[in-house]
Amino acid sequence: MHIQIVNFKLTGISREEYDAVLAEVSSVFTGIPGLQSKYYLADDQGNTYGGVYVWENQQAMLDYLAGEIFQGIKENPVFCEVTSRCFDVIDGPTFVGS
Repeated sequence: MHIQIVNFKLTGISREEYDAVLAEVSSVFTGIPGLQSKYYLADDQGNTYGGVYVWENQQAMLDYLAGEIFQGIKENPVFCEVTSRCFDVIDGPTFVGS
């Protein structure tokens, strides 16, 4: 399992407009191979948004990073300072609640 954390700042778009965009495009993420879950993040005071992605394996994550959807996020002018950090999961002590 791999975790990816993507962050960006909004420019030229309000939080309400951003939420409306999410409502339109969030279903795209359900069809991405190897993506187990995605959590949307918001820090309105810091103007920082993004997502936490849980991937089946590293290859699925790498495919996403090289793919059209992530490239579109990086190239979209309303998202600035886009960062992506990828992490291995330490299985032993990891806890998943019900």
